[in-house]
Amino acid sequence: MPVTKREDHQEKLEIAFFTPSGYELASPAWPIRIGRNRTKEGYRIGPRTTPFHYLIAVAEGEGEFLQGGGRYRLGPGDLFALFPETIHEYYASPDNRLQQLILAFDGPEAAALLERGGLTPERPHRSGLSAGELMRCLDRFLEEADGEPSDLARLARFHEAMALLAEASPGAGRRPAEEGWLRQARDYIDLHYAGGITVSGAADHVGIDRTHFSKRFREAYGVTPIRYIQGLKLAEAERLLGHTSLTLSEIAYSVGYPDLFSFSKAFKKHKGRSPSECRSKAAGPD
Repeated sequence: MPVTKREDHQEKLEIAFFTPSGYELASPAWPIRIGRNRTKEGYRIGPRTTPFHYLIAVAEGEGEFLQGGGRYRLGPGDLFALFPETIHEYYASPDNRLQQLILAFDGPEAAALLERGGLTPERPHRSGLSAGELMRCLDRFLEEADGEPSDLARLARFHEAMALLAEASPGAGRRPAEEGWLRQARDYIDLHYAGGITVSGAADHVGIDRTHFSKRFREAYGVTPIRYIQGLKLAEAERLLGHTSLTLSEIAYSVGYPDLFSFSKAFKKHKGRSPSECRSKAAGPD
């Protein structure tokens, strides 16, 4: 729906409410509302809870925010988050009233998006960030909402805001716990093994030193990363040999080898027979 403008004794508010489409509801997270306010004397929210996750950016003014037993001073450039079913309260300084940008969203990965920006239930406030581009993005989001954008346009702007949140919080959520980065690395290899990826590339993807990455990968999965990548390539090659009519060169390129010679050499070394012999055996007797 278009942006609604309203004013009461506490604030001047511009806000757009979204009804998520089926496509949005199938996404990890989706926007619920986007708004901008300028507070008046006596502005105070709460104590209360919310069913959604909120990202609130302070454009101007000062105030105070309370949530989860913590108390935080608010100032220009600060970001703070509201979490579902958690009592929160915030208010403006009587001498320096707040102007805020407000994004509400929901979804199974909503909390994870805030965490990537360094905002968690234990630490719901951040200051001293370079959040100017994020605020400009939220402003654009509100302006575009007046034109009733499509669900894809809403998601695109929402994802841009979440990416800028992460970029505004260097180091926050960038290095996952060990079990997390190991799983993430394996998933990355499983998906991209045929695309010419390297062990160094996989280590860089999860932000871990290559030597430590290789050591921990082998301890966790019983095989070195390079052997794991090679195993995936050769297993797929064996499947293609038995179930398709692709030529040997086409199979070599399809699973990530640069040429037929290196593919045939690796295949015979690890499978004990050449690709041609493997295909003949799979075909069975004439």
